[in-house]
Amino acid sequence: MSKNGNDKNGTPGRPGVDFIRARIQDDNASGRFGGRVHTRFPPEPNGCLHLGHAKSICLNFGVAGEFGGKCNLRFDDTNPAKEETEYVDSIREDVRWLGGDWQEREFYASDYFEQLYAYAEQLIRMGKAYVDDLSADEIREYRGTLTEPGRESPWRSRSMEENLDLFRRMRAGEFSDGARVLRAKIDMASSNPAMRDPTLYRIRHAEHHRTGKTWCIYPLYDYTHCLSDSLEGITHSLCTLEFANNRELYDWVLDALNVYHPQQIEFARLNLTCTVLSKRRLIQLVESGCVSGWDDPRMPTLSGLRRRGVPPEALREFCARVGLARVNSTVEVAMLEFCIREYLNDHAPRVMAVLDPVKVIIENYPKGQVETFEMPYHPEDAAFGSRNVPFSRELYIERDDFRANPPRKYHRLAPDAEVRLRYAYLITCREAVLDETGKVRELRCMYDPQSRGGRSPDGRRVKGTIHWVSAAHALPATMRLYEQLFAVANPGEAPEEGTFLDNVTPDSLRCTRGWMEPALADACVGDRVQFERLGYFCKDRESTAEMPVFNRTVTLRDSWAKLEKREG
Repeated sequence: MSKNGNDKNGTPGRPGVDFIRARIQDDNASGRFGGRVHTRFPPEPNGCLHLGHAKSICLNFGVAGEFGGKCNLRFDDTNPAKEETEYVDSIREDVRWLGGDWQEREFYASDYFEQLYAYAEQLIRMGKAYVDDLSADEIREYRGTLTEPGRESPWRSRSMEENLDLFRRMRAGEFSDGARVLRAKIDMASSNPAMRDPTLYRIRHAEHHRTGKTWCIYPLYDYTHCLSDSLEGITHSLCTLEFANNRELYDWVLDALNVYHPQQIEFARLNLTCTVLSKRRLIQLVESGCVSGWDDPRMPTLSGLRRRGVPPEALREFCARVGLARVNSTVEVAMLEFCIREYLNDHAPRVMAVLDPVKVIIENYPKGQVETFEMPYHPEDAAFGSRNVPFSRELYIERDDFRANPPRKYHRLAPDAEVRLRYAYLITCREAVLDETGKVRELRCMYDPQSRGGRSPDGRRVKGTIHWVSAAHALPATMRLYEQLFAVANPGEAPEEGTFLDNVTPDSLRCTRGWMEPALADACVGDRVQFERLGYFCKDRESTAEMPVFNRTVTLRDSWAKLEKREG
């Protein structure tokens, strides 16, 4: 697979070009849309954006940039009961963070409410829309099934004058919620259920986040979306596969009104193992208390990923590797982790921290003496610079770096075993001091003064190297260690295992009090670092001057690279 991940979706004769870009190239070559490329990203402001939206953001803004075109940010705010201004603000921040630039082109479906209403009256006058008194349940019953045609509503034959009068009275607020709807008059026997007189408007007495109480009738998505595209001069309306059946309705509305007609093109949505990308399920996670909010670092929301320390560049690379397809499939979460590691490996400075500390006392090191070691922030890139790390008689090391009874091929610290302290000295353990529970409290060690810098002056081989921090100089920190929120590949898809909430991993978050080197004293919220041998971490917004908090972005395991190598 090429790095941009598009060759598997390539077009014959045009290797590496996915079917959407190939279609745009064809349209430009034929002169359709005058050679313009104008896309849009149209989220609903009823929740935070997630990884699935990242794919759409990268696609819509990406192709616009590649073809010298434009991309709008449009909020599909046609459901006042669920939409909030805070989600609008969150979406703006997420799109900007991922690299989307809509310049001055920020629009709302509510910008077009008056025009959409005028179009609806036009359809009524043309005999292509009618007011229906059936309830929502009755409409579903009349619609039929995939194998049986629908039945016409008894109100379908109303006159144009009566429909126009009722629709205007709907707008005036004369009727209660659900009492009447406006439906398109198409074909109740159509093989496509989306064309069986779909609802265009419903009554909803609710305050809108932008228009207040001006309206009590609101257009539905399928009617609003195509006309919003038309009014904005969109050329290519890119959407996910679930809208493929609705393309016929998209075309019907625009053709019936004889207005400018964009081209809708569908692509497969993003599905990820061990992850839920349904907004309804994400809301359940928040409301059930399984997570602390939309930006909980375990959430697959863009705000959660950003707080966890995931770089936007890694997400863009991930979306490029996933590529575009016409058939839904599921991507391994390991691929996402690989993209994160690959970026952070090149861009995150290295520092030392200890998450589960055990004290080391170097008995032959002079009491009160402190020396410093200059250590590079990145061993492969001198441009990162270096810092001075203090060293003293008492240190902290990871508890896992000592074994009283080491297994075979264990190359860390053990009784009478020698290891290298990263960039410092060789030490040998002489005694493990236990507490009353039998747990190691501290380790008594000796160091070789001739081994400064980790050298072996007599040429002896020392296989193990461990990290450390000086106990007298280390800074305390809370380390949040995140695992996958779901341990199963497809949460909620096995009925015998319960709902998807029953698949939530109970220990997906572990907090520990650790120590880190003093170079991190000036770290800012959002700064990313690699704690050597432990993983990549990001400073959290809940940090205080007394107790910084670091979220683990991803471990150092590279399961995707191993899988890719094995399958390649």
